[in-house]
Amino acid sequence: MKEIAKVEFAHLPTPVERLPRLSEYLGGPELLIKRDDQTGLATGGNKTRKLEYLLAEAQTLGADTLITTGAVQSNHCRQTAAAAARGGFDCILVLAGERPDVVTGNLLLDQLYGAEVVWTTREARDETLQQVFAETLSSGRSTYLVPYGGSNATGACSYTFAIQELLMQGVQADWIVFASSSGGTQAGMVVGAQLFEFSGQVLGISVDEQAEVLQARVAELASAVADFLGEDLVFGSEDICVNADYLGGGYGVVSETEQEAIRLFARKEGILLDPVYTGRAAGGMIDLIRRGFFSSNEVVLFWHTGGIPALFAEKYRGVVTGDQ
Repeated sequence: MKEIAKVEFAHLPTPVERLPRLSEYLGGPELLIKRDDQTGLATGGNKTRKLEYLLAEAQTLGADTLITTGAVQSNHCRQTAAAAARGGFDCILVLAGERPDVVTGNLLLDQLYGAEVVWTTREARDETLQQVFAETLSSGRSTYLVPYGGSNATGACSYTFAIQELLMQGVQADWIVFASSSGGTQAGMVVGAQLFEFSGQVLGISVDEQAEVLQARVAELASAVADFLGEDLVFGSEDICVNADYLGGGYGVVSETEQEAIRLFARKEGILLDPVYTGRAAGGMIDLIRRGFFSSNEVVLFWHTGGIPALFAEKYRGVVTGDQ
């Protein structure tokens, strides 16, 4: 396996904890949690692992500016802005959505970290990103384009090594469950499971895509990660385990599924989830437990990918607690 350069700023290894009260309440398998909400950068999250490798690549290429895109309350953009500040880069964020009257949550942190924000619509997001990227290059800036979600082979390989980290912590789990969207986290895990001989299943709960779309995306990216690492592995959609039964009203639309998961994790274990990603993934996991999808003698590890600042966003006030 190739040695990949990275800039070390994540707080690793992240802890693995038991969830005894939630396990007892649900009456299903033993539950564990991997705390990637505690990676340190900008309140933590899964993108921090990816950015260690992406920033190293940007430095190698001599970049002075990072540019990326996401939604108004993007966790990825918040962590990219913080990484840019830490690494001495300028940062431009192309945010898709309406500019809010009140700046809260991730957007507040984006501004605190000094990022320049360019507003666009979701439909025009990619076109605007490429336009801003071209403009920065023509102005003489050396710009590095951080992919959506940090999900290219460079970023995703971080979760190959995260699986190695988990196994070195002595954790034996039958299932790893987590939120999957841009596909990088899952792609890296799939490669890591193969390379480091993880015997369990890697199950992504889709946040915004139908199963066949996400499976194809993750398979293609996992194959790219393996090639990037110098490993002769190719993955197909059939190798990728995805559940897309919890899309609800769409991306960022909070339903009772997310509300209950957020309340249960908070009140049973004192752990915060976010409304968009971990809330939906945990809600799906809870429903699967109740339906008997997991055997009672199995061990299920919920991989917490962060996103906590979104809890404090104006649009989610009252929603996550049910006090609307």
